[in-house]
Amino acid sequence: MRLAKHLAHAGVASRRAAEALVAEGRVTVDGEVVRDPARDVTGAETIALDGETLAAAPKRRAVYALHKPAGVVSTARDTHDRPTVVDLVPVAARLYPVGRLDADTTGLILLTDDGDLAHRLTHPRFEVSKTYVARVGGGPVSDRALRTLREGVELDDGRTAPAHVRRLRRDVLEVRIHEGRKRQVRRMCEAVGHPVRSLRRVAFGPLTLGDLPEGAHRRLTDAEVRRLREAPRG
Repeated sequence: MRLAKHLAHAGVASRRAAEALVAEGRVTVDGEVVRDPARDVTGAETIALDGETLAAAPKRRAVYALHKPAGVVSTARDTHDRPTVVDLVPVAARLYPVGRLDADTTGLILLTDDGDLAHRLTHPRFEVSKTYVARVGGGPVSDRALRTLREGVELDDGRTAPAHVRRLRRDVLEVRIHEGRKRQVRRMCEAVGHPVRSLRRVAFGPLTLGDLPEGAHRRLTDAEVRRLREAPRG
């Protein structure tokens, strides 16, 4: 991180004001006066302003989006040596998946080292939505089946909450839910006579999969993380 940005994150001043402080020779790094605001620092150095040592800048948490392929499991490690989503995001941070997709389901999954954000995105009381595209069997999806999915389906673990469902093609549905039951979309579709042939998550709250290639990952911007933290219900 650049020195001026580090100072700003530590609450010393705005980025521009921090640049001026550095240029004036008021900042030292490990006892050495530094006048270049663009000097890279890790945060492990002893950084002082006017001789007063600054507290370390808060750690910037990592959040990654991954386009999960089929056959990859949504755990940090697997006892059967199957490939995991963590294996596909080889970064220094110790990441954990936010929720799960079953091994056969593809699409958007988030990985992070931010436990508070993961809780915010997965706890039922926050009702953060997840959107899926399902290709189903059982012939063309009828209006009656759509109505049942929208109103709630009786499953072995209880009735589902109303879902936002629309027919994209005769055998393709877009399903948006805010619950997180195991294999829920597959079980919902099965219950109305349309077993899922393929399933892909295309959105998590306000974040969409977009054109991220299968198997690829990218780090979310601060603005995207902020929108996830503020994700509305439903």
